[in-house]
Amino acid sequence: MANIKDIARVAGVSVATVSRALSTPSLVRPATIERIEAAIADLNYEPNHLAAGLRRQRSDNVIVAVPSIYNPFTSAFVEGIENVARANKMRVLLGITEGDVDALNKFTSMIAGKQADGLILLEKNLPDIVLNPPAKSKLPPMVAACEYPPDLNLPRVRTDNHEASALVVGHLAELGHQRIAAIAGPLDQFMSKDRLSGYKLGLLRARIEFDEALVAQGDFSLQSGYDAMVRLLDGGADFTAVACANDEMALGALSALQQRGISVPDEMSVAGFDDLRFGAFAIPPLTTVHIPTVEIGEAAMRLMLDSLLQQDREGPAREVVLPHRLIVRQSTAAPRKRRRK
Repeated sequence: MANIKDIARVAGVSVATVSRALSTPSLVRPATIERIEAAIADLNYEPNHLAAGLRRQRSDNVIVAVPSIYNPFTSAFVEGIENVARANKMRVLLGITEGDVDALNKFTSMIAGKQADGLILLEKNLPDIVLNPPAKSKLPPMVAACEYPPDLNLPRVRTDNHEASALVVGHLAELGHQRIAAIAGPLDQFMSKDRLSGYKLGLLRARIEFDEALVAQGDFSLQSGYDAMVRLLDGGADFTAVACANDEMALGALSALQQRGISVPDEMSVAGFDDLRFGAFAIPPLTTVHIPTVEIGEAAMRLMLDSLLQQDREGPAREVVLPHRLIVRQSTAAPRKRRRK
């Protein structure tokens, strides 16, 4: 098996130059880099990243903390992280917390123990080290995504859930709907709160009075969307459209409407949120807000790489806000029949 000395010999450079090219290529002339790359290709050399990591006091591992793996949003987010990590020869370790703060604390301990270099959070909870930071030492590299308090001073990435939700309601109001219900997510999550407040903002902009009876809460799952729609239908309030806080709950709502014999969109318009892949194949195809979930993961990993390179950086942490857009499909239309109570 070829080693670094063989590469140096074939490229006609010193071992130190090859080592520098592998670890810090910006310090090596482009022409020299080309010769070294050619030698690597000829010799089919694969560097020992673990050994290199030990020399640099780096593991080249990044932990991604998620509450569960069952939400398609999570898998798309992790896909984005993996895209950037793989391109930068980093490994992604998936940590499922199920809402357990102790799990987050164990992940930060892994960073302290050099088993991982940083932690990316897609999680409503925060590790103890963030809530009670040590007085004389810096926080380990961490990035928050989507679900975090507005005053959190960590590198972070999100979309504008508030405006995106208002956009959905505005679309329904422009179609002529005046009684617009909402199926909200769990209100102990910042993202859910933003989407519900955006729903209220959309009503306000359309000059539609907010009615608490038209809001049902779910937990982002298919079953909770089904159950929430049943509660709305049985609640006695009249409505012709419903804005759901994610696509899974919207699909559950569609199922409940189908079982009740309520036609979509003739008798009821339904809109989702996130633009997950299966929404386009629902019956009817689901109107939704496109959230660039894979790109959010990619941005989170780039922020992590920046943090690893600039661990002495002080001051306000960087925030990346990615754009959203409305995707109009066949599940929403102008009200044609008013649903009876």
